[in-house]
Amino acid sequence: MSEAGGLGEGGGEVPPAAPDRWADALLAARLLAADPGLGGIVVRSAAGPARDAWLEAYRGALPSEGSASIIRRIPTSIDDERLLGGLDLAATLSAGRPIVLRGVLAEADGGTIVVPMAERIDVGLAGKLAAVIDAGEVAVERDGVSLRLPARVTFVLLDEGIDDEAVPAALAERCAFWVDLAGVRAPSTTETARSPSPASAREDFSGPPPSSGEGDHRPCDGGGGVALPDSALETLTATALAFGIHSARATLFALRAARSCAALAGHAAMTEDDVITAARLVLMARATRMPAPPEAEAEQAPPPLEKNDGEDTKTDSPDDNELTSQTDIVVEAVRAALPPGLLAALSAGTASAGKRGGAGAKRKAATRGRPSGSRAGTPGAGQRLALIDTIRAAAPWQKLRRTGAEGSTRVIVRRDDFRIRRFVERAESTTIFAVDASGSAAIARLAESKGAVELLLAEAYVKRTQVALIAFRGTVAEVVLPPTRSLARAKRCLADMAGGGGTPLAAGLNAAIDLARAAKSRGRTPFVVVLTDGRANIARDGTASRERAGADALTVARGFVAERIAAAFIDTSPRPRPEGAAIAAAMGARYAPLPAAGAAAMAGVVRALS
Repeated sequence: MSEAGGLGEGGGEVPPAAPDRWADALLAARLLAADPGLGGIVVRSAAGPARDAWLEAYRGALPSEGSASIIRRIPTSIDDERLLGGLDLAATLSAGRPIVLRGVLAEADGGTIVVPMAERIDVGLAGKLAAVIDAGEVAVERDGVSLRLPARVTFVLLDEGIDDEAVPAALAERCAFWVDLAGVRAPSTTETARSPSPASAREDFSGPPPSSGEGDHRPCDGGGGVALPDSALETLTATALAFGIHSARATLFALRAARSCAALAGHAAMTEDDVITAARLVLMARATRMPAPPEAEAEQAPPPLEKNDGEDTKTDSPDDNELTSQTDIVVEAVRAALPPGLLAALSAGTASAGKRGGAGAKRKAATRGRPSGSRAGTPGAGQRLALIDTIRAAAPWQKLRRTGAEGSTRVIVRRDDFRIRRFVERAESTTIFAVDASGSAAIARLAESKGAVELLLAEAYVKRTQVALIAFRGTVAEVVLPPTRSLARAKRCLADMAGGGGTPLAAGLNAAIDLARAAKSRGRTPFVVVLTDGRANIARDGTASRERAGADALTVARGFVAERIAAAFIDTSPRPRPEGAAIAAAMGARYAPLPAAGAAAMAGVVRALS
């Protein structure tokens, strides 16, 4: 499979060249079209020619007829009735008995679901889609309807997010491939089938599993005509662990992708090239760390035990050595394929995934916000009647209620049928900076903090965020800037903030808890950012004692967990020490060592952690 950039049969000693992202994206499309068991694909790209060309290539790789050719698009705002199915209200009222309506997932059984703007999927919808992926069917139990229909679908999730916006992890983890087409220029003509047709490959996968026979091969999970070497699963598992991937699902996807590569290439048994290609396509995007170089692992390995008289010594078998060699080849191939930017991020330990923070928590609302279904209840006190849901609740009972009134067509609604609207709104958030203003380095830290506060305030209008600042030094903590969105007010309050003296860390943490508690009482979502080196030397009673000050800081830090206050701890010491990590752990906060950074970098860390 030279087009995928894998190693050749004799190329174990030659590092592979960086792969072509467009060629890999096309290969992932063919593999997904050939084997629906790979779940789906996350395509990170804004709308444009490259994404359109990839979608066209995927359509071309699908069989031209049958259920596998079905493609449906769903918006992220789709309701449960259209997505999962339920009561067909118009038909039910006309017939006087419950009529079931199939949802789009059941209609697309055996086909593909395309989700534009998948980064905007909320947690509820993500959970429903994940349940359908796991079960392969739709289950509906409501409105007098008991519905179970097959829904074995492949998902194409189009991620158009910016910065740290991303598809919910519950869905992304159930997709074998994550491809990034940002900056990729698609060729003018796309060749979609250089290997055996996906239709024939699907027949391979749906056929009976081969017998294990003789030798060191066994049938791959899912059947098909491709034999699996015993070492393939061990090699992929070791590769996943080397890159910090702890999800068993990712390893199984890689194994299945390797089998699909072999089937598309017409191989009777999986080859080393197939394993390397699958590891690059499935595991590379999920990497959370860089593996240690072989020489570093050798230095860290414990020395061999001395042989005592009369004792047998255990030596590595040739099979173990061969497995280690295969793992090293696959790890080096994936390492070479990692983008340079990701290499730097992983090396620094700052790579992260997930949605961009800063927004407040969702909460229920009675009269305003985003509609979120309905519930049984009587309208009143500003709560509004959900008319359609009320009629839907009454519809299954019309035939029984019209007994003795033949010919009547009016809908009979009773009090038990009433449904009232539910709304969800996002609370405004308050970011509270608690800054260590003590010691000789206070001027630098305060300057950075002032700049970070001003940068974040510029986004406050868009994100509905307030910013506050607490400075602790000497023996006390002071609220220098109360929660505000006013940039002019912030600059005035920040201009005269002074520094110097001891480090009353416990007082600073306690002031942050008080301010966060006040924000929660006003219906806001607080997020606390602590900037300190963690080396407290002033106790809560104002006495100078490093030991008591550290114990007091740990005691107050546990209050963040008790109050359920989200927090981040930025360690500003030149060389991070255990004290900072210990306090962050007690707070239940995310920990980020940042010994030297400007205002922009500090603001970026806050956005990533919040």
